[in-house]
Amino acid sequence: MEPPRSSDQRKADALAKLEEQGSDLWLASSSSSGQVHLVPLSFAWDGERVIIATEAGSVTVRNISDTQRARLALGTTRDVVMIDVVPVGTVAVPDAPIETAECYATKADWDPRTVGGDFVYVLLRPERIQVWRESNEIEGRTVMQRGLWLV
Repeated sequence: MEPPRSSDQRKADALAKLEEQGSDLWLASSSSSGQVHLVPLSFAWDGERVIIATEAGSVTVRNISDTQRARLALGTTRDVVMIDVVPVGTVAVPDAPIETAECYATKADWDPRTVGGDFVYVLLRPERIQVWRESNEIEGRTVMQRGLWLV
């Protein structure tokens, strides 16, 4: 087992995972009645928000709208970044600012503007970020709390 990383290194590693082009994440949400939903999605990071694109009528959009929260997971079980997020906006793909659409198309490696359908971009702001590899990194895993970096 490798020695635990410093908080600064964990933050850097989390940001590196968020910046990876063509990466996917797992998004967990629940309905207001507690029905859990988990889906894999492409994403983009614009430096402040995670951007996902999905169908406007999806369970994911409905759950996030109803409960105003979701949890994201990036990486593997032995090198994970867990992100608790809150929505800061949903915009129909045709109405999105060009910066949002281009950021998503470039980083997610697909462009919902070209596939038709009723897609929206959901903009998610991190509230808490946790980063760990093995059990020796459980302590100190939180690098962001209440939307503020701790390191």
